[in-house]
Amino acid sequence: MKMDAIDCIMTRRSIRKYDKKEVSKDIINKILAAAMMAPSAHDQRPWRFLVITDKKLLEKAANVYKYHGMVKDAAFAILACGDPSVEKQEGFWIQDCSAATQNLLLASHSLGLGSVWTGVFPRTDRVDAFRKLFSIPQPIIPFALIPFGYPAETRQKEDRYDETKVHWNTW
Repeated sequence: MKMDAIDCIMTRRSIRKYDKKEVSKDIINKILAAAMMAPSAHDQRPWRFLVITDKKLLEKAANVYKYHGMVKDAAFAILACGDPSVEKQEGFWIQDCSAATQNLLLASHSLGLGSVWTGVFPRTDRVDAFRKLFSIPQPIIPFALIPFGYPAETRQKEDRYDETKVHWNTW
């Protein structure tokens, strides 16, 4: 399935139910390559990615937080992390990792997969739990956990344009 960028953005929805079909390493690498094309302050590229394919680890990750339950049924998940030690401007790793995470979501949708962004950072309990579960060293910070798989649910396109949130030239 090929789609243009606007269609991809306008039809992407959070998918929390996945079928049992495996996802090839080639597709996972395409998704990661798209993430690494995100813009980055001073080209610092502070993102780091932990790909989780082991079903036992997916189940453990699903138990970290009550709204991560769908992770156990995913074909794989990616834990997007940030490395503040490479920053040239303090605090921009968060924006950079957000852009990379959005690219993960859009790339997976364009390839026929479903995914959902689940929050980790800035909740210290979640950050600490993922750091412990996956032996993540300092100064790496777990940022977001994204489960992926072929969708076992269909979500309808939604028009979310809201003119009341737009200002032109002045507030």
